[in-house]
Amino acid sequence: MDDFTPSKSQRKREMHEVQALGEALVALSVAKLETLDLPERLFDAIVAAQTMTRHEARRRQMQFIGRLMRNVDTEPIRALLAAQETVPASERAKMALLEGWRQRLLETPESSLTALTTKFPEVFSEEAREAWRLRIEQAQQERLQQQKTPKHYRLLFQDLKKLFETIADDVS
Repeated sequence: MDDFTPSKSQRKREMHEVQALGEALVALSVAKLETLDLPERLFDAIVAAQTMTRHEARRRQMQFIGRLMRNVDTEPIRALLAAQETVPASERAKMALLEGWRQRLLETPESSLTALTTKFPEVFSEEAREAWRLRIEQAQQERLQQQKTPKHYRLLFQDLKKLFETIADDVS
């Protein structure tokens, strides 16, 4: 009879591995979580953990998520996370560039908008410049009011993305 039961150390390693996978799931957006077809109870626990800010509550929630994940096939989760890690470096660099421009526009709007206008003179008419000023002002107001849905903050990023896509030659 060859009854192999994993040692206590092996079980603990596996438990920590599943809990780390749960941490990665908490970092994902709800849209990506929905693609995984997780059990409803696990999905709800992950979404709840995303809103927790207190250390001890979050730690207990992560342990709960780890316990729920023992009964879940982790291969689709690992595949999604692996695919996410293989996002090309150029794409990550582009997103970092856009995020940098958004931060510059919010911190020093006039000088940054002037820099953008200088960089892309063919795109910025006086009306376009005014529209950008308005978008920046709205995003700044959202940031000060700390609204739950930063609509204009996201729209500013989308505007930057469209701008840099239309002028793909000069993206530095």
